[in-house]
Amino acid sequence: MRFQRGWRCSGIALGAAVGGLLALTAGGGRTEPFQKRTKEDQSQTLQLPQELPAAVEGDTRRLAFYVTPLSAKGLLSQQIRNAVRALDHRAGSDTILKIRAFVAGSGDVRRVRDLVSQLFTERHKPLPALSLVRSGGLPLEGAQVVLEAVASSHKLLNPNGLAFFSGQAAVSGNPLDPVSPLMEQSLDSLRKAVHAAGATANDVVQVTCFVSSLANLTAARALVEGEYPRAAANYVQPQRVPARAMAACEAVARLSADPGPLRMVPAAGLAAEPGQSQIALVGPRRVLLTGTQVSFGFETKDARLALERLGKGLEQAGSSMRNVAFAQYYPLAQSIAAQIREVRQDFFDASSPPAGSIVLFEGLTSMDAGFAVDVVAVK
Repeated sequence: MRFQRGWRCSGIALGAAVGGLLALTAGGGRTEPFQKRTKEDQSQTLQLPQELPAAVEGDTRRLAFYVTPLSAKGLLSQQIRNAVRALDHRAGSDTILKIRAFVAGSGDVRRVRDLVSQLFTERHKPLPALSLVRSGGLPLEGAQVVLEAVASSHKLLNPNGLAFFSGQAAVSGNPLDPVSPLMEQSLDSLRKAVHAAGATANDVVQVTCFVSSLANLTAARALVEGEYPRAAANYVQPQRVPARAMAACEAVARLSADPGPLRMVPAAGLAAEPGQSQIALVGPRRVLLTGTQVSFGFETKDARLALERLGKGLEQAGSSMRNVAFAQYYPLAQSIAAQIREVRQDFFDASSPPAGSIVLFEGLTSMDAGFAVDVVAVK
């Protein structure tokens, strides 16, 4: 209380002194320059960024998918602004529900969260859920960020719902092996999965390919874009120094028939990873799109706690872990990935687990993080 009174007295004295100085130098009553500066100062006051929602609701019939173009201009903050501006232009009147941001380089990944909140607030638009991951690299020298976005369109784009395909991983023990042959294997598996879902290549609306190396990526990109010309395509190197060569492509496609609220489908000739389905079919229903839930710590109990928090969040939003269609995991080490595979069996239906992907990444938003997870869940 004494500190507050002293501060107020000092402020009054300072104000009187400034007022007297202005009167002496500019003539009596001429306080306009001082008032103008005060208004400018007030307009430049920094606002704390609003907290982004943990999950956002959308309708599968109206979901649209976007990927921002890569740019090497400026530092990370400028590239984030450019990416959000490009996303705003591409989405037009669509409402952005969810952003997945991959950040390369040494910049602070948390800048994405702060700037997304700031820029959407300035545009008077609803805040999206955000998944935020540090990757090893992006396919343009100097590029530090790429945004994938899911938006709600005014148009009926997917009248029968969507199919979500697990990442089809093709690996080689030698980390220096070229990516193109592995990409061919991954795309061959994805082709079988798309067929098993009753969809065609033209029905695929999004493809994300994780690759161990960005060297000579042109050939691999040509394979993807030749196969799925209508898809929003993205390419990310998850780790700078991977332990093995890899290509893993995951995808989303519109359906030609209503499969019901949620149905898991196997793909003939493809071996599903234990605890994970190959394909999740979601009919014309409301779904929850979550941001990343981070596991703090590196022990099994920490992984379990993270999935418990995820489950509670889904329940509060009107869904549950048993209604998860797709679960994407971002572990930082093979030992953490093994913990995920062990723990998730206690949270999902063993006979019908969600589709998804487990890919090792470079980093997350906290030094104490072992992995992060985001999901698509049916309401």
